[in-house]
Amino acid sequence: MKGGRSILRESVQYLKGVGPRRAERFAKLDVHTGRDLLYHLPYRYEDATTVDAISELKVGQDATVIGRVVSKGVIPTRRRLRVFRAVLRDGSGHIECAWPGRPWLDRTIDKGDLLLASGPVRFYHGRQLQPREHIVLSRASDDRAAPADTSAERSAPPAERPAAGRVFPVYPATEGLTHRQIRAVVQLNLSRLLSDLGEEDPVPGDWLRELSLPPLAEALRTLHRPSAVAEVERCRRRLAFEELFFLQLLHARARARLRHEVRGFAFDAPPTLTRALLEALPFKLTAAQRRAWSEIEADMARSAPMNRLLQGDVGSGKTVVAALAMLKTIEAGRQAAIMAPTELLAEQHRRTFEKMLGPLGVEPDLLTGAVTGKARRQALERIATGDARLIVGTHALIQEGVDFAAPGLVVIDEQHRFGVEQRRRLRESGEAPDALVMSATPIPRSLALVLYGDLDLSIIDELPPGRRPIRTAVRGPESRDAAFDFLGDQLAQGRQAYVIYPLVEESEALEARAATVMFEQLQARFPDIAVRLLHGRLSSAEKDDAMRSFLAGDTGLLVATTVIEVGIDVPNATVMIIEDAERFGLAQLHQLRGRVGRGAEQSYCIVFHASETPSERLVAFEKKTDGFELAEEDLRIRGQGDLFGKEQHGAVLLRFAQLDRDFDLLEAGRRRARGIVEADPGLSKPAHRRFRHELDLRYARREALYHVG
Repeated sequence: MKGGRSILRESVQYLKGVGPRRAERFAKLDVHTGRDLLYHLPYRYEDATTVDAISELKVGQDATVIGRVVSKGVIPTRRRLRVFRAVLRDGSGHIECAWPGRPWLDRTIDKGDLLLASGPVRFYHGRQLQPREHIVLSRASDDRAAPADTSAERSAPPAERPAAGRVFPVYPATEGLTHRQIRAVVQLNLSRLLSDLGEEDPVPGDWLRELSLPPLAEALRTLHRPSAVAEVERCRRRLAFEELFFLQLLHARARARLRHEVRGFAFDAPPTLTRALLEALPFKLTAAQRRAWSEIEADMARSAPMNRLLQGDVGSGKTVVAALAMLKTIEAGRQAAIMAPTELLAEQHRRTFEKMLGPLGVEPDLLTGAVTGKARRQALERIATGDARLIVGTHALIQEGVDFAAPGLVVIDEQHRFGVEQRRRLRESGEAPDALVMSATPIPRSLALVLYGDLDLSIIDELPPGRRPIRTAVRGPESRDAAFDFLGDQLAQGRQAYVIYPLVEESEALEARAATVMFEQLQARFPDIAVRLLHGRLSSAEKDDAMRSFLAGDTGLLVATTVIEVGIDVPNATVMIIEDAERFGLAQLHQLRGRVGRGAEQSYCIVFHASETPSERLVAFEKKTDGFELAEEDLRIRGQGDLFGKEQHGAVLLRFAQLDRDFDLLEAGRRRARGIVEADPGLSKPAHRRFRHELDLRYARREALYHVG
């Protein structure tokens, strides 16, 4: 604000209606300054622009009413369900509202409160409204001038009541700070906050016109004080575009910095080993594998270090593509390393590459925490001298004392299992090795661009021909005995199987107890089968021993929680049973299903739902086997919700954008961001300085991790 201090930067405690004590409560909502309050937006709206008169309500109608609470109470039912009921009265009549199973509302709704309620009108001893949503518009204690029983209010028609004709924003709230109180503070300060914002807008006006989006001040004013709910979406999209654009600008600068400021190595040696592997394979690469390899090969030929994410469903053939990349590195006289998140997976990779690359004269070396003594000293010496050309390991590869003679490529398997600091250390010295990050967790393209926009993206979205699809069945509790009889038949034929229990509550004790109960029951049911238990309370050594026993075939049935290893290959496992499947996300269900179907025999996945009918998510899971299709379905059903949670420093990555609705804005922001950075990598031109300032404001901590990848 020119000529004075802006309340946008002042502590929220100095705003009207706040003060020190309430400021502490605002801090719980991450609202510390006036600017934070301006961006603390409603998460829904109650529409009182079309209010129904209570006397005119019809059974079967979906209605919105405004009325005073004239009586209330909690009533128990024969089924032990406690129902909160309140009678509302407007100028035309009264109606009972019922909230089954919500007795605590008796503490938050008082006699005399003015209430807006929306929901279906049903017949239950007369007309009854069962609100889906409700909002306390004003408290009886606040309305001294208009008590509930005044004849003026009883006689006033609904349209003349002060609340009618308005849209009420409902804000995220916290203990000791209700959405009604937040709404009052916002309305008291909104005009001044917007005045201090002035004409500042980080998005150019011509862009807004092209995208049919309003200026910033108009969008914020409307979101806090809409005259109609229909206005809200256009203004939300305005803020969504802004955050998507700046996130893509951050990613574009990260890519540019890696390409222009970090020294890499161009792999351009004759393709002797890669050609030999392609000729030796007993199958042809799929079109998707060939496309991914072509993209990786072109990247590796450049002098700038590669920074690429390779996504592919379980069994899509990512390992072969990674092997080609590692051979291309070795052809050029450099070393290639692959990092797995666990020792078990590292050992599995070592066996795979021994079989695949041994005939070509490439023998993998192993370095994990379990490699000790003389074997460790020999491995470290071979890595330091360059005799080890292909190294398979865990995070032990980046520990003190591990020195690569000529690092060329690092492949990171299941990258989400590694922390930022671990990845950063891969690129600390001299020439930066190329990085290929592999993930078997398909995510929608929109989410990939948001989370991994600084990485180039290759997708293997095709399974090799001839793979038997896993037969999936969604069943209710009544089918449990038949399913376990089927499981017994498979075990009797020498097959192996999993039974999975979810984390019932956020408590490892409860998680283990649920698995233990099932473990004991299955031991009794299948006395001739070796049954092992695997859950989060076991030590690392105990978990490792259980998985090794299953992998070796000594255990026939593994009863587990979701700690079973991603990527472990047990070809003899043909049955996966998942209990209480509603508690899992689609991606997690798909990952669990991928633990079977890795051998020649037909495999099965049986999931049980506890409710009367399966959820929409489970219906989709039964019908679809493609991980990318399921990921898109999960985004559509759940919304982005907690799909990516919080950044490592605790900030929410997206507050306004909805990836299932805003892909056009994401592409528009990405296209503009890349164009700007190509023309001005440092954002030093006068027209781009405001972008630089906004990046500093939003992403200072994240920018410090540019080189991580």
